[in-house]
Amino acid sequence: MTSESSPSKTKVCPTCGTRLSENAVRCLVCGTEFGAQPAPKAAKKTEKSVQAASMPQVTLSLPAAIGSLLAVIAVAAGLTFFLVPKDPETFSTAETSTPTETPTPSLTATSTLPSTDTPTPTLQPPFEYTVSANDGSCSQIAFNFNVSVQSIIIANNLASSCPISVGQVLKIPYPTPTIPPPPTNTSLPDVATQQACETVQITVQENDTLSSIAANYAVSMDAIKEFNGLTTDNVFLGQTIQIPLCERAPDPNKPTPTATLPPPYPAPNLLLPADGAAFTLANDVVTLQWASVGVLRDGEAYQVVVEDVTANQTRRVTDYVTDTKYIVPTSFRPKDNVAHVMRWWVVPVLQSGVDEQGKPIWIASGATSEKRVFTWVGVAVEGTPNP
Repeated sequence: MTSESSPSKTKVCPTCGTRLSENAVRCLVCGTEFGAQPAPKAAKKTEKSVQAASMPQVTLSLPAAIGSLLAVIAVAAGLTFFLVPKDPETFSTAETSTPTETPTPSLTATSTLPSTDTPTPTLQPPFEYTVSANDGSCSQIAFNFNVSVQSIIIANNLASSCPISVGQVLKIPYPTPTIPPPPTNTSLPDVATQQACETVQITVQENDTLSSIAANYAVSMDAIKEFNGLTTDNVFLGQTIQIPLCERAPDPNKPTPTATLPPPYPAPNLLLPADGAAFTLANDVVTLQWASVGVLRDGEAYQVVVEDVTANQTRRVTDYVTDTKYIVPTSFRPKDNVAHVMRWWVVPVLQSGVDEQGKPIWIASGATSEKRVFTWVGVAVEGTPNP
């Protein structure tokens, strides 16, 4: 039998582990040059060492792996917190998103009505007035100037009882102007007449009086007072007055126009005495007062009616005055010692003619006021005689 030849011997490159022939001087793969041929035992050791150079295998349990992952995450978060610069504007810019503009639908244009301005009255400063001997009380002064007693007390810083004395200088406020109603399509007859009248506006100068102004423009004082709503003949420095030129004295060569009846007056507002007031023996005179309804024209007056409703047969007195006060006649005072109840009221009237005896005939030209009552004792109560 022929003996089988043994395979050729080889060696392993210590660098890359390539198996080469035993006589190779250089590694064909990595180019490492071999030195003296090592002993066979050394070659085995080298082979073993090369084979042991593989990566070590690490085996971890699941809880350990989770714990390691959490530790790595915590370390990374800490480094990020301390190393990244803290700029609030940067974070705000990065986090704020730019809103997307939403297209706004175009609206149909609508016509806007102009706003109506509410007129406000222009208040004038108070004027000075010296108390005379004819002025009985604050209420009389307030009535004469068509203002309230409270406004005089406030303007002069007086006590609530409004004490005054002759010669005292008081500040009298002007009456609060009444705001006219908004204009309407159809004007009232008296308003239309006033609007159609040609006027001249003047400012009262020093030494001007109502009579001198009326004479200068040939217009009656009553016409100026009526047109401007004045309740007295007094005018004040700096006051603005409208002169109605349409009220000038008529030309004697022209016929007198037919007079137009004025509109009805409102009901007079009763002032004094208060409803239910009591008058005793100390009151010899009882004065009735009411507010003016306007400037009375020629042939107009106030009808005052006072009646005794306590008497067995009702007594009544009717009188006509152009003033805004009336003194009850002493003859109408009760004759017994019983407190009689007196009822009174006022009506604006207009003279429509005269009767057969030449006495004027009066007709109502306005509304009737409310009715008030007061009590009046005529004589002292007689004492009971001693037995």
